[in-house]
Amino acid sequence: MLKLFDSSLRLCAVPLSVATIWVTVTNQQDNSSYGMLKYYKFSALKYMVLVSALCACYALVAAACSWFRYYASKAWIFFLSDQIVAYLTMTSVGAISEIYYLAYNGAKEDSWSEACSSYGRFCSKVKLALILHAITFCCFFLLAVISAFRAFSVFDPPYVNSQEVQGD
Repeated sequence: MLKLFDSSLRLCAVPLSVATIWVTVTNQQDNSSYGMLKYYKFSALKYMVLVSALCACYALVAAACSWFRYYASKAWIFFLSDQIVAYLTMTSVGAISEIYYLAYNGAKEDSWSEACSSYGRFCSKVKLALILHAITFCCFFLLAVISAFRAFSVFDPPYVNSQEVQGD
């Protein structure tokens, strides 16, 4: 049952990552006062596209490998790679959240005005990409927990001498 849930989460992360890439890459808006705004002008959006591509590729490979006995027995491989992908996804969600917050609210103390009133459609697509990427992060967070359980459940709990516990 856990293997099926694991594979389902991995396969669910693929369309979420592809949708995040599609929404981000096709995002552009022209404004007569300020000019054209495209995703590649923001390093955080480019980073999210890169991480989303990594997530989609890794999820496909890991889902396929999880059904082969040789790879399934190597729980530590999934543990390490799931942790890395979850952390990378978390960092890109944080970066995009900051960009979205600044675009929506501005930073008056730094003399940055908000940009979403001028680029409303662009901001809406960034918000959609952020939501899709956050859901992808949730998938990889659950996968990291599952792979940690698999990797460490093969070990016995530490032995504690009952006399030492009573003496303390």
